[in-house]
Amino acid sequence: MSAFELADSFARGGTLALLTLWSWLLLRDHRSALAARLAVAMNVAIAAHVLATIPSGGFPSPLDEALDMLSVTVAALFWMFTRAWFADEQRIGWLGWASIPAAMAMVLVVRLTWGTDSWLLPASSALLRLTMFTFAIAGLWVAWRDREGDLVEARRRLRWRLVLTVGLFVLLINLIEIMVDLGLAAPYWRSLAEFGVTLLTLLFCVAMFGIRQADLLGPPRRDTPAAPADAALPVDEPLAARLRDYMASERPWRDETLTITALAARLGEQEYRLRRLINRALGHRNFAQFLNAYRLTEVKAALADPAQREVPILTIALDAGFGSLGPFNRAFREAEGMTPSAFRAARLSGRLADSGID
Repeated sequence: MSAFELADSFARGGTLALLTLWSWLLLRDHRSALAARLAVAMNVAIAAHVLATIPSGGFPSPLDEALDMLSVTVAALFWMFTRAWFADEQRIGWLGWASIPAAMAMVLVVRLTWGTDSWLLPASSALLRLTMFTFAIAGLWVAWRDREGDLVEARRRLRWRLVLTVGLFVLLINLIEIMVDLGLAAPYWRSLAEFGVTLLTLLFCVAMFGIRQADLLGPPRRDTPAAPADAALPVDEPLAARLRDYMASERPWRDETLTITALAARLGEQEYRLRRLINRALGHRNFAQFLNAYRLTEVKAALADPAQREVPILTIALDAGFGSLGPFNRAFREAEGMTPSAFRAARLSGRLADSGID
């Protein structure tokens, strides 16, 4: 075994060990969190990529095919992981989950047409690479998009590092795979990429292990905007009272462009104190979540009002501060477990008890 092959084996073994350790810690401490389960699934897919790209191969055909099919799901799982962790989404729709078998199907088509003159081979290969790249960019956009509204300071600091490192890595991996497939680069270039995988995994694990466990994935989302999340935490009572009074009198959540910086300015308060209050005392992990709690209270009251029976649901949602129907429907289903129209029908028929925010 050459020195390069030995280093390659060490790099792959180190990556697998780090992924195993991180996955075990996530399952041990956060198995009930969607973000943790998605992170473990992503780690399994990364491990499959590490094994599938071993230069010497040596795996039986069925196992080799399975590793290939698992490895291409990394980008889609990364996208879903960023939604669950950075955007604090509690559910992933069926379209999101459908991306997993879709990516696997494309790999199967590539393998079945490999070595033939069928047009399906270049078409499916190109579509597969484009799909993986698109999912990776979508995940990076989720991580970058709402960074200013992230109330978990350690997670907010990690966002730009994740965007930079993963973004460069995704571009590099796809470039290498395309060049090897086209014969423009030797297969051992894939091994060079694995050193990058090892380094990236190590850096990301170090960053994740450096975040307090309470901040890593956090407690379940709270819908109550004014109740302390933990009575033992010190609460800035004057600021909490001013925030509560301002929200009740001015209804600033109706402004869909409202930022935490703007709200702090309106209150004449330092932004870091407002962030700490909303996160540590009120139990919200991002600013949009905090505002949506108020918006949903207003929407539910309107939907239960017989006088507004004929008002379109979209009008009610937009008046409450939701920017469009899609985010409103997702937030409503996540909070109530039903569609807004079903909620309205149940409330107006008297079948659903009052569930407004106290």
